[in-house]
Amino acid sequence: MLMLGAAMLCAPVLAAQASGDKPAAAQAKDAAPSGFVGGEVCATCHEEVSKGFANNPHTKMALMHGNAAGVTCENCHGAGQAHVDGGGDATKIFDPAKASPKDVDAKCLSCHAGAHPNFERAPHAKAGVSCIGCHSIHAKGDREDLLKAAQPTLCYQCHTDVKPSFDMPFHHKVNEGLVKCSDCHDPHGTFGNNNLRSTADQNMICTKCHTEVRGPFVYEHAAVKAEGCMACHTPHGSQNARLLNMPNINTLCNQCHSPVSAGTVHGMNAGSAELQPCINCHTMIHGSNIDPYFKR
Repeated sequence: MLMLGAAMLCAPVLAAQASGDKPAAAQAKDAAPSGFVGGEVCATCHEEVSKGFANNPHTKMALMHGNAAGVTCENCHGAGQAHVDGGGDATKIFDPAKASPKDVDAKCLSCHAGAHPNFERAPHAKAGVSCIGCHSIHAKGDREDLLKAAQPTLCYQCHTDVKPSFDMPFHHKVNEGLVKCSDCHDPHGTFGNNNLRSTADQNMICTKCHTEVRGPFVYEHAAVKAEGCMACHTPHGSQNARLLNMPNINTLCNQCHSPVSAGTVHGMNAGSAELQPCINCHTMIHGSNIDPYFKR
């Protein structure tokens, strides 16, 4: 009797496996959410997009939803059943290419808000530059950023006023590929001016590379402490080898340290500042541990 009962219980399961049916749990896992049609249906019309999309970082969305059908394409474009039933009616699906920048940003930030919490206050957002202005969402490959072009080419498409600076005699090696725009700027927005990356010490943007002037120092140069590196330096490019705001260092110093006393080393005599650079004597201009006047 026990053997007969076990056989009766197993018979439906064996019959389902024999007919190729999946267990109910597996069917529920693969079933698309209500109104969703699944990526396979999307690919029947949008083959040019779906081809190679398996290498796109956005395919991870399927793993986030337990491999449920439809979450790859329709997670961004919305449920596609009405779009399919309408014979491809474009008004029944979300198309970022035809949507407003604000709507596109809202769609992207529904997932990426944690990584880019300041985007809505960023100059890019305020100027109507949406996410797809810089990112190619369907791009193939393993690049997580999905940029339409590499830096700095992508940035130069809008920031034409900055591009000539990197052709100056002395400049940060951005065109040469040693430094990227995003090393100093966060295009998704910060609390700083010009999208400069925010740090506890704002000079860290510069001193993370220029460690020799990082400090702290016993005697600090007030301009460095209060206004930061860009009080004296222009980071993109300059006629001066030290990327100073002005070609002549004495002219730069005298913006704060003028008028100077006549008859002293700063005046019109053999050792005057008109005849030699200030930093010939004030060598430790960023700060010093031994002299309040930053002399060697």
